Amino acid sequence: MADDFYSSYMGLGPKQITHWEHWSNPDAETALTGIDYYDHPRLCRLKLKDLYPQLNLSVPPEDTPKIRPEQQNDKSHGRWGDSHRTHWQQDVASHRFKSLEEMLRFSPLKQGDFTGWNVVVDGDFRSEEIIYERYRKQYPAEWGNQAPAGSGFASVGFYNTLFMWPMLVFGYENFLTLSLEPEFERIMEEFAEINRRVFRAFARLPVNFVVCHDDIVLANGPVCSPAWMRKFIFPRYAEYWSLLKAAGKEVLFMVDGNVDAFVDDVMACGARGIISEPFTNYKAIARRYKDCFIAGEGDNRILMRNNPAEIKAMVAAMAETGRMSGGYMMCIGNHIPYNVPADAIKRYLDLSAEMAFR
Repeated sequence: MADDFYSSYMGLGPKQITHWEHWSNPDAETALTGIDYYDHPRLCRLKLKDLYPQLNLSVPPEDTPKIRPEQQNDKSHGRWGDSHRTHWQQDVASHRFKSLEEMLRFSPLKQGDFTGWNVVVDGDFRSEEIIYERYRKQYPAEWGNQAPAGSGFASVGFYNTLFMWPMLVFGYENFLTLSLEPEFERIMEEFAEINRRVFRAFARLPVNFVVCHDDIVLANGPVCSPAWMRKFIFPRYAEYWSLLKAAGKEVLFMVDGNVDAFVDDVMACGARGIISEPFTNYKAIARRYKDCFIAGEGDNRILMRNNPAEIKAMVAAMAETGRMSGGYMMCIGNHIPYNVPADAIKRYLDLSAEMAFR
């Protein structure tokens, strides 16, 4: 029997609309449970799962106390959840090379091993077998090469589907500066070859879904022109995702920003659907693609304002979209970070339980 995540991904979501939430709010965990997250992270999370199972949060194996953010040594790179970042990606990338000319001479294939590069998915990409062995360890041996039927949790995610590779290796501004240079075509083809290894390996994993992440847009739309994207990015998506689909796996595309300009391209490449941010027009997607997977319509800016009437209106609008699509999931698309008020989160979750029905 399929779980609610599997059913939702496949456009057959249950009457009560399922949640997929991006969560990093330990202070809200403390407020919602009455158990201090930092003193008792396991007990706190167990209580939160009991109160709000729809958040689908993992539980730490131990109850070892955590260091509070205000007591952590390095606070220079901004807070994320219960800790502070250790680096700014732009700074790391900008200091990796001495000049733009050196960047244009860089060979991703010759490098191969990106362990310690802070490219989000660090590791050794020198062969398909190395990649496969690294990821296969994440799944029970008894699964063999076949994921449990109907499991939405039998999945794998990859942050650098392609667009993120040059952005993370060179830095955002450098990437945009280099992107139209003739020499950049070789670099993109080498990154593409690395990812052929990745997706061939993923095609062999015991998973039902592959979540492919690439931030190809900003809040106001595309980073690069449609012509550039249709030359360098979308043909490779189609190639990679065809490998997965031939192996019986479905693709869920994850992207920050407003993806309206590229929805049709992404879907034509073979995605089952899209999870994005509230800048995207989800009702338009639901109308164009019957029962495709969609999530991310909820807006944390509304939660931050903590106006009960506004939160209720947001939930009602989300539920309306959910009734348009069997693949819709409740989701605060721009995240629930540490500074979102706990009572606003409670109101959102409670109203969703009351109103988010097909």
